[in-house]
Amino acid sequence: MSWRSEWEQLWAFAARSLIVNRRNVFAVFEMLFWPGVAILSVGLLTRFLHLDADTVSFILIGAVSMNTIQIAQLDLSYSLLYDVWSRSLKHAFIAPVRLAHLVMGAGLAGLIRGLFIFVVMGVLSQTLFGMDLGRPGVAGLLLFLAGLFLNAAIIGMLVLLLVLRFGHRAEVAAWAFSYLIFLICGLYYPVTVLPQGVQQVAWLLPLTHFLDYFRQFYGFPAASSHPLLYGFSQSLVYLALSYVGLGVVLHRARARGTLLKLSS
Repeated sequence: MSWRSEWEQLWAFAARSLIVNRRNVFAVFEMLFWPGVAILSVGLLTRFLHLDADTVSFILIGAVSMNTIQIAQLDLSYSLLYDVWSRSLKHAFIAPVRLAHLVMGAGLAGLIRGLFIFVVMGVLSQTLFGMDLGRPGVAGLLLFLAGLFLNAAIIGMLVLLLVLRFGHRAEVAAWAFSYLIFLICGLYYPVTVLPQGVQQVAWLLPLTHFLDYFRQFYGFPAASSHPLLYGFSQSLVYLALSYVGLGVVLHRARARGTLLKLSS
C-alpha cells in the first residue's frame, strides 16, 4: 500500500462528485439559491419581529448551520444515489477501491462545498443583517466547523447505509434524515422549549452541543460545562458505528446480489 495510491483512489470519488456538480448548472444554482433564500427569509423575519441583535445571531447561526450540513452531507449521500439512478452501482465496487475511499472522497467534496456555502452565508449575514460569524475567533470557528462536518458525515453515511439496504426507496432519506435532526437539535430555538422527553433525545445529538458551544459567544450561556467534549465524543462514537454498519450492509449487499439488482 502506498500513500500516493491511497490518495488517488480517494481523490477519484472526490473528483467525480466535484465534476458532476460543476457540469450540472442546476446543482450549482441550487447550491447558492437555497442558502441565499434561507438567510434572506429568516433574516427578514427577525427584522419584522424587531428582535435584538443577540437573538438575530442565535437564529441566523441555525440557518447557516442547517444549510452547511445539508450541502456537505448531500455529496456523501449522492455518491451512491447517482450510481443507483444511472444503474451503474456494481461498477463503483468492481474497481479496486475500499469503502473508506468512497466515504472519505465523497466527504472531501462535501467539505469543500460546505465550506464554500458557510463563507457565502457568513458574508450575507454580515452584510445584510450585521451578524458577525467570526466573533468566536479562528479557533472557535474551526472547532464549530469541524463539528458541523462531522454531523454531515454521520448523516451522509446513514443515508448510504439505507441506499445499500433499500435501494431507490431510500432516496427520500437524503433530505429527511437531516431535517428530522434539525427539528429537535435547537436550530432556531433552545431545546428547553421542547417536551422533556424530546429534550433528552436532543442532548444525544452532537449538533445540539456544537450549537450550544458556538452560541455562547453571542450571549447565550452553554447548558453544559463541556459542550465540545460531549459533541466530539458523541460524533466519534456515531461515526464509528455508522461506518461499521455501512460495512456490514455492503457485505450483505454483495452476498445477496443487491448491487447487481440495483445495477439492472
